[in-house]
Amino acid sequence: MLIRMSKPVVAAITLTLGLSTAACSSASYEKRGLESVHQPVVKRTNYTIDLVTGAGGLSVPEQRRLADWFEAMDIRYGDRIAIDDPLNSTATRDAIAAIAAKYGMLVNETAPVTAGYVDPGKARVVITRASATVEGCPDWSDSFAANLGNETRSGFGCAVNSNIAAMVANPEHLLKGATGTGETVIMSSSKAIESYRAQEPTGKGGLKTNSTGGGN
Repeated sequence: MLIRMSKPVVAAITLTLGLSTAACSSASYEKRGLESVHQPVVKRTNYTIDLVTGAGGLSVPEQRRLADWFEAMDIRYGDRIAIDDPLNSTATRDAIAAIAAKYGMLVNETAPVTAGYVDPGKARVVITRASATVEGCPDWSDSFAANLGNETRSGFGCAVNSNIAAMVANPEHLLKGATGTGETVIMSSSKAIESYRAQEPTGKGGLKTNSTGGGN
């Protein structure tokens, strides 16, 4: 039986086949090189606490409340602390900065945008915490497929990148590396070498003369 198809049907089938071929080619192209398609994804989460402020900054109960919150949040290296204060009180900022300093943290100048409104007479402390994960790993989607194109496997890079994401102290450094402050430790690390080189040789003044006479 001969079945005739109209031109629109033929065009639709051709377009579908073309899209399928393009999709296969694109998927194959992604795995042609040695760059893994599974890369760490960095996510940021904001945690907030609203404190009651006054003319002198923070009261003692509010300071204790903030310190307890820092303790509960297990604040650590890589976290960023910011203050959203409608009054921009210097006393409030100094009080918060002093508590943050006890945990070895600094306060950023700019606070991120958070939900809600901060009323005058209150200050919002924001902790921005970044986390890094490698999504889609482990990936065994092509473990039993033929590899006629000599492509990298679907799970290529999962182990290395997942370990890096888990071990990096500050996930932000996966997006942008840490920048230096201009200070260097080369001079301090070479002080011992310079001191050793600056000392006069022990044999410069000649050998010490010792008498061997008078012995039994």
